[in-house]
Amino acid sequence: MGRQTLGWVVPVLLTTLCLPVQGAQICRDHIRATAPNSRYQDNGDGTVTDLSTALLWKQCPEGLSGAGCTIGQVTAFTWPQALRHAQAAEFAGSSLWRLPNKNELASLVERRCFDPSINATLFPNTPSESFLSSSPDAYYPDSVWEVRFYDGIVGIFHSYSYGYVRLVRARR
Repeated sequence: MGRQTLGWVVPVLLTTLCLPVQGAQICRDHIRATAPNSRYQDNGDGTVTDLSTALLWKQCPEGLSGAGCTIGQVTAFTWPQALRHAQAAEFAGSSLWRLPNKNELASLVERRCFDPSINATLFPNTPSESFLSSSPDAYYPDSVWEVRFYDGIVGIFHSYSYGYVRLVRARR
């Protein structure tokens, strides 16, 4: 290939490699489930109650809706955008939605699965990517805690990088 051909090939290749790809979830059946179906209640309105924590979760990541979370396109946010989005969110008759803190978000991790590491029955079409929490990092002032749902790792994330959002609220 000549230099002119590479001028468009490299950006297209980089763009393609950076798009989130939903893989086929892999679960290790010999490991006990940490987020089994029995822990959750599907409320039939796009929300799921975690019976263990009494938290009410939006079933779909932000940007997706419908049965199986197949309508729309998952939306990426910077941390400031995510905080504003959560504050303005209204869903299932409530405006009390918020970003989960890092421990709440990490409670969704299914430790026996990866790609994604979440209960894919109750939280379908979850990207195997970073999801933002409301918890800032104390040591790095421009960072926030996130959960990477590829492998369930909890780590820090630059607050102006883009990540996905799943909203939560207290059950009433």
